[in-house]
Amino acid sequence: MEGFKFEEQEFFACCGSSKFAKEMSKASPFSSLDEAVTAARDIWFNKVDVTGWLQAFSAHPQIGHNPSPSSHSTSAQWSKGEQSTAFATATSSSLQELSQWNTKYREKFGFVFLICASGKSTDGILAELKRRYPNRPIVEFEIAAEEQMKITELRLGKLFSTKEKVPSTGNMNPTVAAKKVEDRVSIIGGHLSASSEISAVKTQTPTQTRPPITTHVLDVSRGSPGAGIEVCLEMWKGHQPRPVFGESAIGGWVFQGSSTTNSDGRSGQLLSIVDAVNPGIYRISFNTGKYCPGGFFPYVSIVFEIRESQKLEHFHVPLLLSPFSFSTYRGS
Repeated sequence: MEGFKFEEQEFFACCGSSKFAKEMSKASPFSSLDEAVTAARDIWFNKVDVTGWLQAFSAHPQIGHNPSPSSHSTSAQWSKGEQSTAFATATSSSLQELSQWNTKYREKFGFVFLICASGKSTDGILAELKRRYPNRPIVEFEIAAEEQMKITELRLGKLFSTKEKVPSTGNMNPTVAAKKVEDRVSIIGGHLSASSEISAVKTQTPTQTRPPITTHVLDVSRGSPGAGIEVCLEMWKGHQPRPVFGESAIGGWVFQGSSTTNSDGRSGQLLSIVDAVNPGIYRISFNTGKYCPGGFFPYVSIVFEIRESQKLEHFHVPLLLSPFSFSTYRGS
């Protein structure tokens, strides 16, 4: 079956990371947009390093600024279109305030404020910028990476809408095939720009591309990823509905999966890739004593709860480690 074939430069327009574009080109052709999106998420989150993320961030114009008039690249034109709602709802004062906050954001975090702007007003973007500004840099870095992925998915949809896949049989009219791609683009765009379109997205085949629980380790004493750290994930299955502080928990924790962090400090697969995770109480443990024998912690365990209403969400539980302290947070 012939699929959709694109050049490396076309993928670079979707995401300004040369590593991402090269890996996507190697994985091409794709039989469908869904297949391309699945590959894109895997490449972006598991193969592109920190440098590649920053390269992609820097390819975006500052939010609220149009690309230069001389810029006719596909990426520049897409950026202009994605910010069309923001410009349509902007006033001179709101654009000035947005510019000022953009400057503050860049001075704090070192990269442009990144948000999938499709369908968002200037006031909405400004409110989100102010909400995210107090974040710690490592938290904001991951949020920016998630926003970049949303933009990439939207642009992949646009890219697919420009080409027709030759079907394996002569039964399908090329116009019908193109229409199916356009419908998929519309669904992705609605998902990113308005919560009212959630019902439309739910009718599509789920495309989860990573386990529901993930982690990474950052060695803050060295300013680098914590590589080679053993990680274990368990779930509470004891006689009591939940572990109780101060009482023995022997036999209550059931092994779910284990892995070792890679060179980027990211864990491998701790759970199967599923559309919905089982609600309950989980414990993720790190063999910090082996990683840092002279440190204070022989191991670190983090206990957290996933509620019934959260079973479709993703849970990223990172560890920020030094020899004598650690912290964590719920990432995305």
